[in-house]
Amino acid sequence: MNPADIAREAFRRLATRRIAPTPSAYRDIYNEIAGISEPADSPAAPGAVLAASAPTESGAENVLTQFAAKMSESAGELGDFGKRFQRALKARDWDSYARTLAQLAEKQVKKGGGIELPPLPDGEQTRTLRELLSRTLGFAVATLLTGTPALVEEAESLGAAIKQAHTEEALNEAALRLKQLCYQIELKSGDTAEQQELLLRLFKLLLDNVSQLLDDDSWLRGQVDAVQNLIAGPLDQRALEDATRSLKEVIYKQSQLKHSLSDVKLTVKNMMMTFIDRLGQVAASTGDFHEKIGGYSEKISQAENISELNSVLDEVLRETRMVQNEALRARDKMVLARQEVQDAEQRIHTLEAKLQHMSELVREDQLTGSLNRRGLDDVFERETARSDRRGTPLCIAMLDLDDFKRLNDTYGHLAGDAALKHLVKIVKETLRSMDVIARFGGEEFLILLPETTVEAASSTMTRLQRELTRHFFLHDNEKVLITFSAGVALRLPNEDQAELVKRADRAMYQAKQTGKNRVVVAE
Repeated sequence: MNPADIAREAFRRLATRRIAPTPSAYRDIYNEIAGISEPADSPAAPGAVLAASAPTESGAENVLTQFAAKMSESAGELGDFGKRFQRALKARDWDSYARTLAQLAEKQVKKGGGIELPPLPDGEQTRTLRELLSRTLGFAVATLLTGTPALVEEAESLGAAIKQAHTEEALNEAALRLKQLCYQIELKSGDTAEQQELLLRLFKLLLDNVSQLLDDDSWLRGQVDAVQNLIAGPLDQRALEDATRSLKEVIYKQSQLKHSLSDVKLTVKNMMMTFIDRLGQVAASTGDFHEKIGGYSEKISQAENISELNSVLDEVLRETRMVQNEALRARDKMVLARQEVQDAEQRIHTLEAKLQHMSELVREDQLTGSLNRRGLDDVFERETARSDRRGTPLCIAMLDLDDFKRLNDTYGHLAGDAALKHLVKIVKETLRSMDVIARFGGEEFLILLPETTVEAASSTMTRLQRELTRHFFLHDNEKVLITFSAGVALRLPNEDQAELVKRADRAMYQAKQTGKNRVVVAE
């Protein structure tokens, strides 16, 4: 503490202890605060207090005189206290000085304020700290409180007040306001977190309800499942952004397909209306023909010679040919309408399949085109159920590109992404259509091999390694050899996905440790 701070603290203790502010009493308090054990007149006494030497009796009296003079320069009640101090000094009435000082301290305590003292020392570090705190409140904190104008205004006001606080009283007041502001922010944060939790519950309830109403609309169910899986776990900004981007693309493509599907359904409807119209026309023509036949029958019965009969028969044959031609035209149009309906139905099935495929895109890895973790979970559940039902073996292989970090460091991350896509391309071209590859994380991939023994799975991975070596990865027309290490595991009866993956992962790390570009079968 510098001498000015020690002097202020000495005045406070004299007042609170109700000790007469005599030079000797002041010297004792001063030495107590400063931690000085030498006698007051010792050469080792502390430096000057308010431009005086160590607090000897004359020095202490000088400080009391300066304090009284400073108080007397103040306006109002503080000026009256200063004049009383000066009268006590003039009469050297230290008891009166002590009583006046005690009264001043009590008066200020009742008001809730402190004793008005000279400004605190304002060094470079102090100014910097005030400026930093002011900026933090005025900019950072105020920005985070958007939506609560009252708290924003208080943060900005408090920042300005701290910037101008040069006395202890002003700092104490700012500290009290800051404490209250922190309390209000804590309350607001709790309310915001509770609102977010309620919104998530409401959203989840809505998705559950929609999912139950979907029945066979699997093209939409895939999107609902993806969002449900996203909000079930910890919310991550990158995951939210990826899901939003993927869903936007799927929704846009599905909207185009749904428009085409509506057109096709309208075509089917028009074809059916045409079919009904043709049936009506045939029925009407047949009815007219029967009526005419009845008339011809009456003419035949009334005919008196062969000529009249021939004339009636010619009319009958002409009407019969007309009805026959009309029936043939109706048949041809009905056959054509039927073919158009069948074509439209086929287009409907094709469009619905495309809609379902669009929904499954949310289960694909955006970079490589392989399945993501969500898609892998769905396929694994389906294949394990089929394996248990049929009693067929199911294997998985965990792949990890060798020295992938070095590849990124040497050629850049774009080259690393291209290498991952190259690997997936080779896998899809080499394996069966029933085999599935999914990106498990980073440069790790998991291949699902249904109806495959562990020996066949191991041989498949070795063949895949040869194919990857034979098809070089090209970067800027430069051949880059990429390899992978793999661990293969056969699913045990009733073994869940996590345990099976863990065994394959251990085997893959064993392949890494034994030289890389190897295949190890899990125990």
